[in-house]
Amino acid sequence: MKAATLTLLCLTALTTQTHASSPDAWAAYDKTVLAGCTKASGLKNAQPVGNAAQFDDRVGYTALLLQGQYPQKHMKGAQGTELCLYNKKSKTAYVTEWDSVRPAAKAQ
Repeated sequence: MKAATLTLLCLTALTTQTHASSPDAWAAYDKTVLAGCTKASGLKNAQPVGNAAQFDDRVGYTALLLQGQYPQKHMKGAQGTELCLYNKKSKTAYVTEWDSVRPAAKAQ
């Protein structure tokens, strides 16, 4: 009886362990985040700057920095940077201008 109980406990412990996502699952998630953030940003030719920052599941967000060109006519194609927060649960992207993080251009 003790052996059967121990076996059951071991099997239960093994089946309840957290399984890491596969590389393919992470690649698909990164693609989803990029698509959502690019669409929400509205920047022309938006490209990610570095990799996304994966916050703990308790926070529920992934952060991604994007760079591209502002589409507004009065911006005359100026480069812009936006920070995107992607909500993992609702699958919604939120962006804000983040030009202040870009290094200042060196005077020549």
